[in-house]
Amino acid sequence: MIRIIIYIALISTLASCTFSKPGSFNNTKIAQTELKNSITKKYVFLDCMYQDSYFPEFLVDKCRNILLKLCYDIETNKPKNTDELYKLTHSSTIELNNLQDEFFAYNSEIETGARECLAINFEFIADSYGFESDIEELIATRKW
Repeated sequence: MIRIIIYIALISTLASCTFSKPGSFNNTKIAQTELKNSITKKYVFLDCMYQDSYFPEFLVDKCRNILLKLCYDIETNKPKNTDELYKLTHSSTIELNNLQDEFFAYNSEIETGARECLAINFEFIADSYGFESDIEELIATRKW
């Protein structure tokens, strides 16, 4: 009887766990209106990609959500210096790297135009939160 109770408890515990790839943001949608920073709250993220039909809108939405999550992470973790900021931006950049195959599947890719657009948005975020940073270091982990 005790074995059955332990077994049921173990199964319940395992069933309540969520598993995801390391570095995954689990498709959590971040509402821009929930951001605390008034500058990022009003900014039109990735407008340069939305204006170009080469980039599927739903994939640009995913990129935008990664940037919104970066803003949320900055507000939550409150990095004290640029090195701490870079850890957050590198994680976001890796998330963007992971979208490359999806872009390829829709005859698109994160290429020169997207790279410039994304870099500008990363720089905008860093500036908006009061960091003087190097744009190349913000996205140093990029594969695009």
